[in-house]
Amino acid sequence: MAIASPSLETPSPRTCTLRSLSLRLPTAPPDRHISILTGSLAPDSAVLKLSGKEVPYFQGPAICYNSEQAAFEGIMTGQVHAGHVLIIRYEGPKGSPGMPEQLSPGAALVGAGLGKDVALVTDGRFSGASHGIMVGHVAPEAAEGGPLALVEDGDTVVIDIQRRKLNLKLSSSVLAARHAKWCLPPTVAASFDCRRGALQKYTRLVQSAHVGAVTH
Repeated sequence: MAIASPSLETPSPRTCTLRSLSLRLPTAPPDRHISILTGSLAPDSAVLKLSGKEVPYFQGPAICYNSEQAAFEGIMTGQVHAGHVLIIRYEGPKGSPGMPEQLSPGAALVGAGLGKDVALVTDGRFSGASHGIMVGHVAPEAAEGGPLALVEDGDTVVIDIQRRKLNLKLSSSVLAARHAKWCLPPTVAASFDCRRGALQKYTRLVQSAHVGAVTH
């Protein structure tokens, strides 16, 4: 009995898994997908994901939350409006700990029709499933006293995609004064105090997202 051989036809460019250079997928235009930003809000670095949106510049007032859950609840209860820059902090390698993906707030923004009108800035991370104007991996993180920890509601945040800048429109003297008074929020400090064993060791050893959040 003859056994049918699998088709050896050349797959179309749309169905190829492994492609030759001649069949490579088109790349996103410059500044339309992933960019590395620096500036007064991210002295080391931050990662911008635009998801193909044409947004050369975004400026707006900050609305700040000290956890992913608080930000999600803020979106769901209508506290976040078009034009806001949504700050989600203390979700970095040390702060959370572990730098969790901020998928829920991002999805909530899209579900609320704000995906194109609100920028999300966080020391946490995002994945390929996220949509909208996403800035993650902000370093130094808030738990280390980075500038993200010093932002207050209403401060103006500027995301300049073309210049690859992430800035807070405050003078260095104002930031220095805020930093001198800064300490961990009570809920975050309580989280640090509760960590034992592997989590405590991880918190002590993990480095900045700027160098890959490694523990060695």
